Amino acid sequence: MGEISIKINIADRVYPLKVNMEEEEIIRRAAKLINDRIKEYQENYAVRDKQDLLSMCVLHYATTALKTEKKVMNEDTDVSEKVGQLNQLLSDFFSK
Repeated sequence: MGEISIKINIADRVYPLKVNMEEEEIIRRAAKLINDRIKEYQENYAVRDKQDLLSMCVLHYATTALKTEKKVMNEDTDVSEKVGQLNQLLSDFFSK
């Protein structure tokens, strides 16, 4: 698919981007999530500086990404251990 030009508004600033057509929806949704999070922080905290609000958003999403990464790694380890156990059971069964 080809590239398209779009404009994304984050924290009252417009960013022109060239993106693949299949990525457009994801990028727009990401920008909406960021703007929603900024609005939430503005309403709940006495922070008005956009840079501080953006930093808080980055911290939130980076923390979420790291937690998800850790969870996936733990689940991968659990699955690998279970596959190893199944392989051992099958080897034991067929070697009898």
